[in-house]
This record gives sequence, C-alpha cells and structure tokens, in this order.
Amino acid sequence: MYLTSDAQVRNILVVDDSAFEQRMLVDLLSEMPYRVSVAFNGEQGYQLALTGQPDLILLDVRMPNMDGYTCCRLLKANPATRDIPIIFLSGTEAVEDRIMGLQLGGVDFVSKPFTPGELAARIHVHLNLMKRPAQEAAGAEVIDTDSVIVNAAKRLIYDNLAALPGLAEIAASVGTYREKLNQLFRTHTGMTVFAYIREARIQRGIQLLRDTDMDVQDIALLLGFANAGNFATAFRERMGTTPSSYRASILKTCD
Repeated sequence: MYLTSDAQVRNILVVDDSAFEQRMLVDLLSEMPYRVSVAFNGEQGYQLALTGQPDLILLDVRMPNMDGYTCCRLLKANPATRDIPIIFLSGTEAVEDRIMGLQLGGVDFVSKPFTPGELAARIHVHLNLMKRPAQEAAGAEVIDTDSVIVNAAKRLIYDNLAALPGLAEIAASVGTYREKLNQLFRTHTGMTVFAYIREARIQRGIQLLRDTDMDVQDIALLLGFANAGNFATAFRERMGTTPSSYRASILKTCD
C-alpha cells in the first residue's frame, strides 16, 4: 500500500464520464488514505475543484460537454486551482495526446487500461512532490469565471501563435463559444480576439527581434505569418517601421 510520507489523508477528485471507470477508481483509492469525490465531465470537475480544493485530480481526456483538456486549461488559468496536480487518464496511447496533456500543465499521463499498482505509485509520487498547505490554497486570489476563460484563451493563443486554430475552436477549447469569447475579450482587453492575436504576434515579434539573432523570415513563420513580407506589413502598421529597421535601431542603441 502506498502512503503519503506524512500519512495525512488527502482528497482526490476523479473526473470521468464512465460510471464503470469511476467505480473502479473509487474502489482502488478507498483502500488507501484518500477521500474521493467524483465528477462526470470537465465542467462539473472544474466546479468541484473550485469548491472542494482537492489535493490531486485524476482527469479523463475524452468526455462530453467539456473534455479533460478544456477542464485543465480552466484549472490552470485560475489562481485558486492552478497548483493542484493533474494526472490525465486516457484510453489513447497517441504521443500527441500525451504531449498535449503535459503541455497544458498535467503532471502525468496514464494510459488505460492501467494496473492499480502503477496508478497508486504515480499518485503517491505526485502527492508527495506537490504538498500545498490548506492556508495557501485558501488564500489564493479568487477571480470570476469570465476572467478564467479569458486567461485560458490568452495562454492558448501565446502557446500556439505559429498555428492557431480558428476562433470557434479556440472558444471551444476554453469551454465557451466564439461570440461569447469575443464579448469577453472586448470587456477584459478592449479588443476582439483577432485584434488581441495580432497584438500578441507583434509583441512576441518585438521580443524575438530584440533578444535573438533569428532571421526575420524564421520569426515570421514562428508567429504564424505566411512569409516575411506579411510580417513586415503588419509590423510596420503597428510600429511605424519594418522589423529589419527596428532591429537595426536596437543594435545601434546598444553600441
């Protein structure tokens, strides 16, 4: 039997749409010093994490209404839940899915079917690695749901500037729809989502021009522009100069 190093009873949230999988996990965890709560989809899991502040979340990837990836984005965008370790559970062994889960902030990714001993060991490791005092969780900044959605969308945008999905997919990836997301961005940033993306690309371009020796063409592709010419046009409209001229002025100032 695996115990946390201080033998403290920990709270684990299981988020899985399968009643069979839930029961199996509850039976497994109930044999250990854990209190277990369950949710049937990502939206319910997110709300239970907010109110219950579990010590660890077992999060299924494929679920109706809101999948595990979307739930994870919202959890990591909220200061009240972003430090809760998340172990993804999935029936797929695709490398892309595992990478996605880890990039979103999951601490581990376990493929189904798993052996009880392996899952217990992984839970044990991550609970001991991530000990979050109750007072720390209680003192975390509380932000409203709309702000969480905007923060999650911002992170998705910054992480995928080179190949951003369409607006509808961005919205679905943070648990909303395109019209609502645009409305939230206007309220919280004063810009539409597309305007925010343009600004994010320019600001990232400024950073790369200033801090790296990358070719302008490579920077353009990294930012999601088709070519250096498109990047130069957008950059000049925003900054009043071309990327090459901007870099030259930075170098001259440093001399």
